[in-house]
Amino acid sequence: MIPEYSFPAIRGIQAEQEYYVCMFPIRLIPKLFSFNDEEVPPDMRAQRTLNRARIPEIARYILENPKSYVFSAITASIKAKINFESIGSEPGIRDIGRLRIPLDARFVINDGQHRRAAFEVALKENPKLGDESIAVVFFVDIGLKRSQQIFTDLNRYTSHPDSSLNILYDSRDKKSILAKAVMNGVKVFKSLTETERSNLSIRSCKLFTLSGLYQANKALLVYHKSVELEEQIFTACQFWESISTVIPDWEQVLHRKVSASEIRRDYIHSHSVALQGLGGAGASLMAFYPHDWQKHLNKLSHIDWSRSNPDWEGRIISGGQVSKSRVSVSFMTGYLKQYLGLPLSTDEERLQCNDRCVICVESNNDL
Repeated sequence: MIPEYSFPAIRGIQAEQEYYVCMFPIRLIPKLFSFNDEEVPPDMRAQRTLNRARIPEIARYILENPKSYVFSAITASIKAKINFESIGSEPGIRDIGRLRIPLDARFVINDGQHRRAAFEVALKENPKLGDESIAVVFFVDIGLKRSQQIFTDLNRYTSHPDSSLNILYDSRDKKSILAKAVMNGVKVFKSLTETERSNLSIRSCKLFTLSGLYQANKALLVYHKSVELEEQIFTACQFWESISTVIPDWEQVLHRKVSASEIRRDYIHSHSVALQGLGGAGASLMAFYPHDWQKHLNKLSHIDWSRSNPDWEGRIISGGQVSKSRVSVSFMTGYLKQYLGLPLSTDEERLQCNDRCVICVESNNDL
């Protein structure tokens, strides 16, 4: 009898060809599945090369969440003569059985190589993971051309969830929890924050996005990383409530005295670049004046937030569009710190110069 692997499987038909879904022990994933050598020319590979920078992050996700991690199925092809044994001939069970695969079969991952590599790393630290399983979808002896097409087809219509929606649904990441708590704890944010999209439509009745608030809080609390989450939430809520008093347009929208679309059209203070700049400037303000930072915020009420302010051109606004690039955020942070009378970093000082063309080029390259 030829040595073989045997796995419980379900048989299906897709594009008039049989395929199989198996529950695979995780300990076998690194041993059986291969991915093409990175030195092989692209036209001879079944998929892209491995991005090794992603592997530690995925492995850490597995190890830090042993009771809640989740992965979709790996898709692979088998080059071998396989045998499917059904448990019965009756409708409903004829496609349930065991898939028998020779030990010398060649397995190639069409989709899931990073999951496979991450499991290999995670298993070294937590061997108990090997007793768990992951679904594997098998196609049989399809050849390089078909393997390449499967990779293309699997990735052709993939659509990553919007970052705001990811934050809304994430109950594990502390920064996401913080962003949602601040959104619900600050009046203008609770009513005027879009939670599903990171780009607002012209007619949207919202002023802010959850992803913009996430990044703004990240900048605001850069010196509070060791502080307990509840205290971070309190500090952030206190800061943004105070900011609301020096940007009265936000309150005007909240009380429906002016529409959100008008404010977004004519001003930049609700855009992500402004929120991140406020957060960054706020972090420095709290560091310099930890006990009385609030009384300094009134200085921001003198800022001309209108799009027509020439200070924004080539720095915050380029081609009529508001930029949220790293360079634009750094400029905005330094600009606000100047109003608050705070010292600037070397990069912030450079970006406050009058050479807008250079800044504009850097900003566009950063997008």
